Formats: sequence, structure tokens, C-alpha cells
Amino acid sequence: MNVHTRSLSSDPFRPRTSGDLGTRTEFSVVVCVYTEERWEDILDAVESVRAQSLPAQEILLVVDHNPALLERLCHEYGDRAQEGTPTPAVRVLANAGPRGLSAGRNTGIAACRGTVVAFLDDDAVAEADWLRHMASAYTDPKVIAVGGRTVPAWASGRRPAWFPAEFDWVVGCAYRGLPETVAPVRNVLGGNASFRRTAFEAAGGFALSIGRNGDKRPLGCEETEFCIRLARVRPDAVLLFDSRAVIHHKVPTCRERFAYFRRRTYAEGLSKAQVTRHVGVTKGLESELRYITRVLPAGVAHGLRDAVRGDWGGAGRAGAIVAGVIITATGYVVGSFRARGSALLLRVGELPSPAGRPGTPTAPPNPSRRGNESWTSMSAEPRN
Repeated sequence: MNVHTRSLSSDPFRPRTSGDLGTRTEFSVVVCVYTEERWEDILDAVESVRAQSLPAQEILLVVDHNPALLERLCHEYGDRAQEGTPTPAVRVLANAGPRGLSAGRNTGIAACRGTVVAFLDDDAVAEADWLRHMASAYTDPKVIAVGGRTVPAWASGRRPAWFPAEFDWVVGCAYRGLPETVAPVRNVLGGNASFRRTAFEAAGGFALSIGRNGDKRPLGCEETEFCIRLARVRPDAVLLFDSRAVIHHKVPTCRERFAYFRRRTYAEGLSKAQVTRHVGVTKGLESELRYITRVLPAGVAHGLRDAVRGDWGGAGRAGAIVAGVIITATGYVVGSFRARGSALLLRVGELPSPAGRPGTPTAPPNPSRRGNESWTSMSAEPRN
């Protein structure tokens, strides 16, 4: 639950057609991978990028400290294996930083050759016009980032009756309350997002101290903190959400259960406490306050109305919304308490310089090394 919508006139960011694209935007698509258990998913993700109506310049697969997966991907996408295959070529890289999603993204950013860096989850597939819709926004020089709509692909074939659409962020997807067209936002969602490369030159890389970094808990919010940090150094820049840029995110059966819902909402509270610790409550929770006071009450009311009309799943959805708020708030309180008295430092990843050509990995980094990072003091806003 990380995107904040601002007011929007219909003209400045109207959806553009392919005839409006003007100067070609060169996309480098980064897919961070970590386990062979998602082998087929990884192949599907790559093929969906290769099938784009607006071709990417390159695809970068960044392997997170998994030598077996690194070797297997190099064999799959080596120079000889890619002879005669459609462009773009696939480059396989080893994560040049410490274990975790943020360091993997930073490795991809540093290695990319395009003017825009797009991120796609390793268990998602993009619709054919995904990059084309994102590119249409970059005709405006003020636009520095574009995020899209992520649709859940439930393993069971259908949404669980109790699962509220307002909490689809739990499974890494767009949720009810997000813009339905094209609109400026506080931050984009990391698994379906793109940034001008200059954004990272201005603000640095993703924070290594926030999000998933080997911890078994489903933490997040690293893209939230980065977007807020980016807005501070580039206050004139615009971040957009474009609901036409669609990807489909696979949701395994284990994540369709309330046990995962409970774990993920609690972890979101912990993550949000980390973010507000660094950026202040006002920026860190501005979208969440609107979400809690407007979107969720409407969701509860809608669920109860459905229950009265005979859809008993509506009662489950209303109950899940209430439970989700309570569990997330509990995680936030616990996370805030743990952070009391600790130094207000943000571990920001520096962008490494991996050398990679299609199918050729960089040398795996030493896991004990803690390079490619810097510790930055963040001036938080006054806390409410």
C-alpha cells in the first residue's frame, strides 16, 4: 500500500498514442532472480519482454548469490544459445553487492545501457504493450518514473472469496484505490516500474537497509523510500502511474491463505516503520492515511453489503480488511519501538560497475564483503 495519488488535470498527462512517441526511449529491463524453483517463471518473464510491441534494448537477469542458477542461466542465454533468437539479447549478471533485492537492482542499474531502466518481477509476465505505454509518458521531460498496473494471476484460477481487492498489495499487485488511468503518484511499485537512468545518478541506488535482504519475512518499501528520496533531490520531477502498462503476477497457492496475509501485513508495518524513521511521518504515511480513512472504510461497507445480499465472502473480505489494518498497525508500532534510540542512518547502495555481455556473468562477489554501499544521514521531517 505504497502509492499516493495527487490531483491531475486531464491535459498534461493524457495517454499518448504511438504517433506521439517522438524520440525513441531505450529500455533496459532488469529482472532480479534468486531461485531455480522459479525457472519456468523466469523463462516466461524473459519471453514476455522479448514479445514487446516496443522492443527493449536489452534484458538483464541479475542472480542473487546462487551459483547454480547463475550457471544454468548462462547456459540458457549464452552467446551460442542466443544465435538466431529475437532481440533483445539477455545479459546474465551476478549480484555485485550483498544479498538482497535492492543490491540486485543496483547491479542491474549500473550495468544497463538504456536511457530508462524498467523492473519486472521474476514471477510475472508483461502484456505486449507494457513498454510502449511506459514510453509514451517519457515524451515529457519532467517525467522521471512510470509505474504500471500489476494484476494477480491466482494459482487456484480465481480470487479467494475472502481476499479483499483493497489488499492486493499483499501479493505484490495493484490494489483498489490506485488510479484507473494515468496520474501522478508519490511512488511507483517496484515489480512493475521504470525510471530514467538519471534518477539514480541524482539520488543514488536503492537502500540496502530496507526491503528483502535475505530475511525470511516478506519485507518491502524500498521503492517507497527511493521515490521519496528522489523527490527531495528532484522536486520538479514527476512520477506517474499508468494503468495501461499491465503485467500479470503469479500468486502461488501458499500466498492465497490467510497465514501469508497475516505475515505480509505485519511485515509491511515493520517496513513502513523503517521508511518513516528516515523520511518522517508526513511523507512516509501520507498515502497510507488516505488509504485508511477513505479506501478501506468503503471496502468494509461494500463487503458487508455483499454479505447482506447473500455473498458470504463479503463478510470475510470486510473482516480481512479490519484484520489487515490491525496487524499492519501492530507491525508499525513494533518496528517503531525497535528503532527508538538507534542512529538515524540510511544504508544506501552505491551503484557497482559489473562488466557483462550477453550470457556472460560477472565474477560472483565475496559474500562476506560489505562493499557497494554507503551510510547516509537522512534529515527526517518533523514528526506529527
